[in-house]
Amino acid sequence: MTLFQRITLSVRVLLILMLSLPVLAGLVGVVLPAFGYFPALDAHDFTFSVFAQLFAIDGMSKMALLSFFTGLTATVISVASAFLLLAVFYRSSYLNKLQTWLSPLLVLPHAAAAIALLFVLSPSGFFASIIANASNILSSIGISETADVGGASTLLPPTWAFPYDSYGISIIIALALKELPFVFLMAVSVMSQPHVKRKFDGYFNSATALGYSPVTVFFKTIFPIVYPQVRLPILAVLAYATANVEIPLLLGPNNPPTLAVAVVQWFNHVDLSMRFQASAAALLQVAVTLVAICVWIVGEKATKHAQVHFYSNGHRHTGHTFSLLLARAIVAVYVLLIVSIIVSTVLWSFATFWQFPAFFPEGLTLLHWKTTLTALAEPFNNTVLLAVLVSGFSVVVATLALEAETLNENSEKSWRSRQESKTASYFRGWSGALLSLTLFLPLLIPGVAFLYGLVWFQLAYFNEAVWLHLFVSHLVYVLPYVFISLAVAYRKFDPRYAQVAYGMGKTPWQVFVKIKLPLLFSPMLVAFALGLAISFSQYLPTLLSTGGRIATVTTEAVAAASGSSARLTAVYVIVQTLMPLLGFILAWWLPTICFNPMGRYTLLKTRKSKL
Repeated sequence: MTLFQRITLSVRVLLILMLSLPVLAGLVGVVLPAFGYFPALDAHDFTFSVFAQLFAIDGMSKMALLSFFTGLTATVISVASAFLLLAVFYRSSYLNKLQTWLSPLLVLPHAAAAIALLFVLSPSGFFASIIANASNILSSIGISETADVGGASTLLPPTWAFPYDSYGISIIIALALKELPFVFLMAVSVMSQPHVKRKFDGYFNSATALGYSPVTVFFKTIFPIVYPQVRLPILAVLAYATANVEIPLLLGPNNPPTLAVAVVQWFNHVDLSMRFQASAAALLQVAVTLVAICVWIVGEKATKHAQVHFYSNGHRHTGHTFSLLLARAIVAVYVLLIVSIIVSTVLWSFATFWQFPAFFPEGLTLLHWKTTLTALAEPFNNTVLLAVLVSGFSVVVATLALEAETLNENSEKSWRSRQESKTASYFRGWSGALLSLTLFLPLLIPGVAFLYGLVWFQLAYFNEAVWLHLFVSHLVYVLPYVFISLAVAYRKFDPRYAQVAYGMGKTPWQVFVKIKLPLLFSPMLVAFALGLAISFSQYLPTLLSTGGRIATVTTEAVAAASGSSARLTAVYVIVQTLMPLLGFILAWWLPTICFNPMGRYTLLKTRKSKL
């Protein structure tokens, strides 16, 4: 085994440790106070009284039920909508268009999505203005009897419950709007693999030749193969939705809030004894998430049992017309929401005086942009520096860990002993399963459950290393997504390139540097841009690990959303959205220059012609 192989295997082990140890340490740091043990507050005895006090709080069951209901419902809507769009538009030119339209929304931070929805769903928002103006027009022509007192400009906003409704409908809309692109693109990435695509094309052609409609073909032949491969990401979406903080904090009810928001409020309470109650509530949040996952798994089994008849009934057009109508309705609603969000947010960022229910402000100004960009100078630098460090480190670790997987497979094939080959295969399968579990560990366990415990350990042993706390807190979320993104391209890499190089006497290091890195440069940049987007959007890890000592664009945006200026908040949302988009634009543009002589020649020729 060469030195390079040892390094890659060590990095693979390091990846597992970097993801598992912070999560496990954080869980221990929450479990102990939940059972009354917290030496820092002179509590040295284990007790169950903390849970008794927690369950005695008024509205505790409603908090837990609200987290469960909103998270599960939003996940059902996003998953069902994503697969319905795939079924209707599969092998259609619209599928690529949908992929192009939904991809930018994947990088939209949750906090930005929630704030942007406020401009649309609030009682004085974009939709309310449309309804009020439509009512005035109907009233003026005598169709409606709506009173017009003093003209349209003096109308008061309607008194509806959105957002902040007690049932969490606003939370469900925001979560479903945000998670649908993720589920859709994860399924598309599975279906676009060459060997899988060839298999699906054969199934589709054979079934359509027998008279089956495209939608029926998809759900009878393709869906049963695709869903198991995206099952873990879907469970991660469910876990995140049940324990999300940013969206319920901005759009959810306040009395009582969701359980995750209550945990954050109790942990940040000035009374330090509330840490016991917050720790117990964090464990309750884990239980809520686990119950939601169990309900999802039971639903899977029940659906699988019910599908036996669906697969064998011989019906060739089951729900075809209804699916077409529903899919088009989903696309229309999605487009309407996105267009409304973009228009209203951009207008608010430049608006001077804008009275309800006017469609447009009375004037435009750059004052809000100047004010916000001046205030964002330091948070912007902190955000970019942190994201670049975390994403760059994650790409290096993920690349070397995936290279270890490839080198292990090659060495296994070269062993002569059958017993050694079986041992290697067993080890590779065991390590692969452990790695898969570790990758989804931070995504399946609610952040409020381990981040506070992790902060407690960090303050106990590395009190002054604030940037280290922030780096580790972001790394546990960025590294899994970077690895998953890069693994898709790495595992599709044609091994014949490396085999030819090995035949010419090249070492694994030389093959890695001279062949794999240039050919995988573009996927590595995409993974890096995805890491930037994930780091940009982290609110709770940033707030907890630094105690507010290091400001980022996301923390400032959430703080601005609770203020009184919608105009400044709109600027924050636009900046927060443009940052990850610029990262993906660079990831698309740089491969045309680097490792591409013709691209460099074209760029130089263009510059000379301009001169």
